[in-house]
Amino acid sequence: MAYSFRSDEQTELEFSASELTGALGDSVTVLPLLVALAATTSVSLAHVLVGFGVFQIVWGLYYGMPLSVEPMKALVGLAIVGSLSYPELAAAGLLAGGVLLVVGSFGLVGHLQRVVGEPVIRGVQFAVALLLLEAAVDLSLGAPGIAVAGLALVCLLALLGYRQSSVLVVLALGGVAAVLAAGVPAPRLPELALFPAGSPTISGAALEGTVAQLGMTIGNAAIATALLCGDLYDRDVSADRLSQSMGVTCLAAIPAGGVPMCHGSGGLAGKYAFGARTAGANVLLGVGYIALALIATGALLAAFPMALLGVLLVVVAIELGRAAFDPIPFTDRRALALVAGVGVVGLVVNVGVAFVLGAVVFWLLSE
Repeated sequence: MAYSFRSDEQTELEFSASELTGALGDSVTVLPLLVALAATTSVSLAHVLVGFGVFQIVWGLYYGMPLSVEPMKALVGLAIVGSLSYPELAAAGLLAGGVLLVVGSFGLVGHLQRVVGEPVIRGVQFAVALLLLEAAVDLSLGAPGIAVAGLALVCLLALLGYRQSSVLVVLALGGVAAVLAAGVPAPRLPELALFPAGSPTISGAALEGTVAQLGMTIGNAAIATALLCGDLYDRDVSADRLSQSMGVTCLAAIPAGGVPMCHGSGGLAGKYAFGARTAGANVLLGVGYIALALIATGALLAAFPMALLGVLLVVVAIELGRAAFDPIPFTDRRALALVAGVGVVGLVVNVGVAFVLGAVVFWLLSE
């Protein structure tokens, strides 16, 4: 079967201060998650950053707009908390990529969204948020004083109106501390290798994570992002087309040492809110990621304060949890209960079981 990809005829590029700040709007949740993933698994941060850099540029130029490229949060979150090893994460990402490519090619994205139900997808988001919060507490216990100071700084910046930028400030402080402890690394290119951090491993946990992630990806990264492309940038981009590009991204990046990636409505909205209006933001961010990859050594990562990493995960967890409940009206008690129920089951049992049970309950309630 042939897969055709149409490139936009006109790609507007602008390199300005607003495009640069817009690029940072997409990195607010990306960088903390990547640093946390690299600190808790065998993944190579340098290879991951190169993957993000390349595909920021590729999809920005292809779609002709500042489209977001983010980690698949359910899978990456499960890896951070230890539910998935990197080989299992890689396998889950390849499976998800293959499904997204096929589903998008046959125009099935909308059908799958209707079958699963938005409250179930939001519940998976909430479950990942709870798991990240649990991991954040564990990381912070090693140096509670540093964690409290980091949280105080985040709260202060939020009160001053810099809530979204606060994680970048904490990340920068952690980076400075790591450089002071480990020294300035000599820039070097990541080695070219097939699956440099470990070959994919299929397991029950990987399959469960894949199913849960696909629900989130179809709802948030495909359908919601397609709507935002029209609302914010007046671009007609179909959810099926986004599904195809996400599939291509996963299938190409993971063998080279990357992680599962997707587009995301949150990242797209963040770019717009911070001033990005053209694909120039993607080019700037892509170059920035690749530049960071040159100095992302294991020694530097090992010197990063784990308590500050816990602070970063707290902020990411809160944002992810808030995003899970925001779209649901307060009057829709049934949907709110389903989101909360799926989240709690995901925390206590696992996300795969929570997703399946939630889908069954949603189907029964819809009858």
